[in-house]
Amino acid sequence: MSREVIVARTAGFCFGVERAVDQVYEQIGLVEQGKASGPIYTYGPIIHNEEVVGDLAKRGVTVLETEEDLKALPPGQGTVIIRSHGVSRHIYDILEERGVAVVDATCPFVKKIHRIVDEHSRAGEAVVIIGNASHPEVEGIRGWGNRDTKVVENEAEAEDFNLSEGQKLCIVSQTTFNYNKFKELVEKFSKKGYDSSVLNTICNATQERQVEAARIASQVEAMIVIGGRHSSNTQKLYEICLKECKNTFYIQTLGDLDPDSVSSVRSVGITAGASTPKKIIEEVHTRMAEQSFAELLKEEEESTKPIRTGEIVTGQVIEVSKDEIILSIAGNKSEGVITRDEYSNDNNVDLTTKVQVGDEMEAKVIKLNDGVGMVSLSYKRMAADRGNRRLEEAFENQEVLTAKVTQVLDGGLSVEVEGARVFIPASLVSDSYEKDLSKYAGQDIEFIITEFNPKRRRIIGDRKALLVAQKAKMKEELFSRIQPGDVTDGVVKNVTDFGAFIDLGGADGLLHISEMSWGRVENPKKVFKTGEQVRVLIKDIQGEKIALSLKFPEANPWVTAAERYAAGNIVVGRVARMTDFGAFIELEPGVDALLHVSQISREHVEKPSDVLRIGQEIEARVVDFNENDHKISLSIKALMGGGQERMEDSDVADVDINNY
Repeated sequence: MSREVIVARTAGFCFGVERAVDQVYEQIGLVEQGKASGPIYTYGPIIHNEEVVGDLAKRGVTVLETEEDLKALPPGQGTVIIRSHGVSRHIYDILEERGVAVVDATCPFVKKIHRIVDEHSRAGEAVVIIGNASHPEVEGIRGWGNRDTKVVENEAEAEDFNLSEGQKLCIVSQTTFNYNKFKELVEKFSKKGYDSSVLNTICNATQERQVEAARIASQVEAMIVIGGRHSSNTQKLYEICLKECKNTFYIQTLGDLDPDSVSSVRSVGITAGASTPKKIIEEVHTRMAEQSFAELLKEEEESTKPIRTGEIVTGQVIEVSKDEIILSIAGNKSEGVITRDEYSNDNNVDLTTKVQVGDEMEAKVIKLNDGVGMVSLSYKRMAADRGNRRLEEAFENQEVLTAKVTQVLDGGLSVEVEGARVFIPASLVSDSYEKDLSKYAGQDIEFIITEFNPKRRRIIGDRKALLVAQKAKMKEELFSRIQPGDVTDGVVKNVTDFGAFIDLGGADGLLHISEMSWGRVENPKKVFKTGEQVRVLIKDIQGEKIALSLKFPEANPWVTAAERYAAGNIVVGRVARMTDFGAFIELEPGVDALLHVSQISREHVEKPSDVLRIGQEIEARVVDFNENDHKISLSIKALMGGGQERMEDSDVADVDINNY
């Protein structure tokens, strides 16, 4: 007999359960690899499914049932995993006191309820949790409230509830509670006229599962509900399906199903609670029909999925931890997760510092999870895609971009534009060789894109081309406005033994050592420092060569020297240098005079160094002043009286003081 089999798309693990189970197996793997130390515990069974809990027990996972079990743990040893149901606030205190490692696998949707109850209780409001008071999720939720936090499961308890006068009321729900029953109980409270806020905290996956189960049950001759015996959400599914189909069966595994009970039916529906592994669902489906579970699941996905891989979606942050963000996707009842790796390239980023609950954000769909509407999302891939489009546009238009240097690499710089990376090779960073690029770290720099090939991950930036073009323009502007005789400002770029190169803003000029002062300069490096600003005179321009000078005409000491150093004047000077025939005396910077050896003393002096020393200050009389040749002759002997007051021509013949 041909039989139609309908498997609920939402059957099986919900996001929170799947996440919790995965975290237990992940912890087992870490211990087996020696990356974490055991033992491993779960506070309560990780899910209400004996098959899964049994397998975990074989792998060495111990279930702790009570607070006393927690308090008895050896201090600082092992890891405790908090299951998806969540726990009360004081359980965290016990775990902290024991000093054990904690892996918090609480479902983000349950965490949201904890936060709501905590906030409203702290505000002095009464809180009603609609749900089963003995369910571990509800026990945990209640542990975040105060003495005015109550649990209501049925109409009688709602009728008996009374609120203190003037007190506000907040109503939340167990995530797996029946939605229609929740609405009925909320109506009871609304009739009491309380100042209340109602927050429907039933999980979207739970609502979808219940609605779909009711729809399928109304269309088939027999309905099979699969789940653990202690699973609250599976029990509710059974109750919902039983109302629509009297021939409804509640089983935990395939072995619980009596084949004869469905042997004569022509259509069968299958759904499963949030704690039911897909393997069990597949086994039941395979028994009911020839068509494979995988084929059916594929058909269901293709016909019902509302979003596509690669699509950009908008969502609201409903939960955030250090390493993942949970989004409620707008316009869709699905939830999505962004892991730290899919948010940023920074492996140490704390996501709680980047987004907050309630924020809206966009992300790219990278994987559609089956059965529960949970979607794997990526923020960094979305940003990179947009950044790549931006870079492609800039590449085509040769647009100048500005971005911050995020990394200094051995071979160049890495910058980021709207989430997309650009590499600037060291040879294209500057128009001159730079051995150390670390100075660019964290700086905003300008560049153009010269190669764009995202498939090969080659997006190359060029800063050098901009600098070369900029300097060429500055050079052209500089030569168009300067001419010999101009005075301009510049910056010392390099100092050598023979002079200094001055950056004039577009071209360099040479300030030769002979042009650095009206006086004598022995070492340019003692006069100038790289980066120093100077005002210079443009002495000459030959093609692209610019000769500079600091010998400003108005500062030429020889302009007024005739009056100060007229013959007969007594002057004071410093011994600057000496030769065998005399000493050169600096009267002021740029004005030197010759003291011939014969004019040093009335006594015979063999050579000046016998009686004088460099730097010594002496007093002498000017015996000759030659303004045209810039020559001055001095005599100490003339001050002694009775001696020559004027040197003989033979004493100064062929002596050019400027050459000594």
